[in-house]
Amino acid sequence: MADRKTVRGAPIKTPVGGQDGIDFSLIELFFFAYRDFTSDPDEILADYGFGRAHHRVLHFVNRRPGLTVAELLDVLKITKQSLARVLKQLIDTDHIVQLPGPRDRRQRELYPTEKGRALALALARPQSRRIHTALGDSGLGNRTSIELFLKAMVNPELRAQIDILPASPTQQRSGDDDGEH
Repeated sequence: MADRKTVRGAPIKTPVGGQDGIDFSLIELFFFAYRDFTSDPDEILADYGFGRAHHRVLHFVNRRPGLTVAELLDVLKITKQSLARVLKQLIDTDHIVQLPGPRDRRQRELYPTEKGRALALALARPQSRRIHTALGDSGLGNRTSIELFLKAMVNPELRAQIDILPASPTQQRSGDDDGEH
């Protein structure tokens, strides 16, 4: 066993800065914003013995009822094994139901139950409040610019996943929704 006192390299005592054009300040803001954005739902989820994977499954199943297991795997980018464990818990606790597909009985479609819809809304409410408060406090108020920025943060080849979600309030107000969402 290696001696814990052995120093393999000289310690660096200055913080990393903006080398190579890295914007550490914005990266840190994302870390802090994400920490706080997820903190309220995390507290609610803990009461159920659930975690963030449960939250993501509930969110997307509620946003796209009838989503197939394969489509959900593609959106979440998690393993079948991870999804199976989370889905089993959500089905066993009556938050989600799984039905055979109408065209292919082997395909499984996922739907929220009343209980699952209520939990998804309870998780989304504090996040929505946080977003609206931040929009007001920042003075930006221009939701469209923020939506465009966040969408641009998604890998280009995966942006189509955003387009198949129901329209945002901005799209609905401006008439940008072509009815295919």
